[in-house]
Amino acid sequence: MEDPPAEDVVEEGPRFGLPGPPLDRRNPFMLGLLGGLGVILAYAIFLGVRNAASILVLIFIAMFLAIGLNPAVERLRKWHIPRGGAVAIVALVVLGLLVGGIIALIPPLVTQTNQLIQNVPDYIQNLQRNETINDLVERYDIMEKITSAVNAGTVGNTVGGVVGGAKLLFGTIFNTLTVLVLTIYFMAAFDRLRESAYSLVPASRRSRVRLLTDEILTKVGAYMVGALAIAVLAGASTWVLAMILGLAYPFALAVVVAICDLIPQIGATLGAVIVSLVGFASSLSDGLICLVFFIVYQQVENYLIYPAVMRRSVKVSDVAAVVAALLGVALFGVIGALVAIPMVAGIQLIIREVVVPSQETR
Repeated sequence: MEDPPAEDVVEEGPRFGLPGPPLDRRNPFMLGLLGGLGVILAYAIFLGVRNAASILVLIFIAMFLAIGLNPAVERLRKWHIPRGGAVAIVALVVLGLLVGGIIALIPPLVTQTNQLIQNVPDYIQNLQRNETINDLVERYDIMEKITSAVNAGTVGNTVGGVVGGAKLLFGTIFNTLTVLVLTIYFMAAFDRLRESAYSLVPASRRSRVRLLTDEILTKVGAYMVGALAIAVLAGASTWVLAMILGLAYPFALAVVVAICDLIPQIGATLGAVIVSLVGFASSLSDGLICLVFFIVYQQVENYLIYPAVMRRSVKVSDVAAVVAALLGVALFGVIGALVAIPMVAGIQLIIREVVVPSQETR
């Protein structure tokens, strides 16, 4: 059979027809659709960040602690210890310090609680023997008011408060364990994570970015060392004060103040309040001495010791250290106070090594 002539052959097009003209991206409908999708996506990201804010804060704290503890790991590695072993040693030391602090605090708590429970009957008998107290009880029907106040609603509120306190306690324990575990993971994978971050930088700028970033990470580690030194100094000062005044459990009080001093913004005040209450429990004069001592010491620490230590360790000026701490607390609370000094050190380094040379070449 002969083939049909060439001019009779009809070229077949695409199976589903020829594509139409592209959509006009400047069409009002397309602009509105893309804009609406963008708003929905931005709102979804906002909801995700808000819902995961607590976990993100824990991750951030763990990363900051891992960066701060990495110099100790690197020092152990110089002694020919594998990274896994160095991380294990640092983690055990940190865990040992936490456990040691808790063990130092348990005996005073148990002793004082037992003494309070044992002395409750004596307190009640002394109140009952007091004629003035008995007259006030009869005159104002205090017992009847107490009986009417202790009803089902009051008991329910009390139980709810106890449950809420238990949730807060277990939540704090869970958050602490989470930060510890994440810190260990970040320390173990520190080099790999850092190299992965550097690989995202263009090759032409990678070397300079590596040098600047490593210097900033070093300053974070120096900040951690400085903060620990300040906390140890606060604890030692408290121990000396407690020994001079003859307060009970001076070592436990020193541990409390040292641990609290590591908490930005409210830690030093919390430690001062605890020791002052112990002083007032001993005597009025001891309590007043503790109160005056911590008021003076906190001013000296905030405006003399803290700036001086940060100037030597992180190489940040006194004015910059004080201003950064105040702004960090005002803007971001505890987290802001935690990262304020290293952030200022990093900004100073970038300005000195990047911004100023760029301006000089113009």
